[in-house]
Amino acid sequence: MTAMPHRPAPDVDAATEVFVAHRNLLFTVAYEMLGSATDAEDVLQETWLKWTGVELARVRDRRAYLVRITTRQALTRMRTLGRRKETYVGAWLPEPLATAADVADDVELAESVSMAMLLVLETLSPTERAVFVLRDVFAVEYEEIAAAVGKNAAAVRQIAHRARGHVAARRPRGPASPDEARRALDAFRRAVDTGDLQGLLDILAPDAVLIGDGGGLAQAVPNPIVGADKVGRVLATGAWRVPEIGTLAPASVNGHPALVLWRGDEVDTVVAVRIDDGLISGLYGVRNPEKLSHVTHETVLSL
Repeated sequence: MTAMPHRPAPDVDAATEVFVAHRNLLFTVAYEMLGSATDAEDVLQETWLKWTGVELARVRDRRAYLVRITTRQALTRMRTLGRRKETYVGAWLPEPLATAADVADDVELAESVSMAMLLVLETLSPTERAVFVLRDVFAVEYEEIAAAVGKNAAAVRQIAHRARGHVAARRPRGPASPDEARRALDAFRRAVDTGDLQGLLDILAPDAVLIGDGGGLAQAVPNPIVGADKVGRVLATGAWRVPEIGTLAPASVNGHPALVLWRGDEVDTVVAVRIDDGLISGLYGVRNPEKLSHVTHETVLSL
């Protein structure tokens, strides 16, 4: 009987140390590819299981190897997420994250995880999104991206160029300062509290859009509302007015100022904004309770 070749047992302690060191980075990669913190957490679990079976001595660049595993798992997860979106009730918005204040200090990181940018990334194909995120956000080399997405380097360069142009045409025209965002949210807050329609119109872009995500589990506007007048009227009518048992509090969400409506100890709604040239061009209200679990605690992100 021929003896089977001996394969060294994985060093779980060493694997754990490396994984923990890069966990925040891997979560950020998965989240930017998926727009879902819950699915990103699942991807990290799958990445960990695969990582523990790897012979570390054979891995030259452990960070790159982990990013490759995470990317492949996220691409697989995208197919499942895509099927869920096809049957989703109402408009779909990314899952909001409560982030530490220092995320806003990193302009590149804050822009890449903003609600506005995640919605732009939704317009890319899964492979385009993976390539754009890895190259333009995390500066991964083309050869490494090629290994992660199953393409050759030349094809990846073409995909990156195409995705970059697509994103450039749709991304916010200039990153808003924290002061601009807070000023816009203050106007929104006054409008819903007092019905100050003119105050809101003064800070809404002519083509402003209001999107609500209730997922069929909470009341929300069923379709996007476009145009400053229409958005202003909806908000000023009191449809979004804070109930007596609620508290509308400022927060840092996805690296930017936002508002969170609390009902007691539970989050009811997260309101994020997109700002172009100092005016609100997008208002995003997430009410689906299945998307609000990552707003009650800070999530650490990393490039």
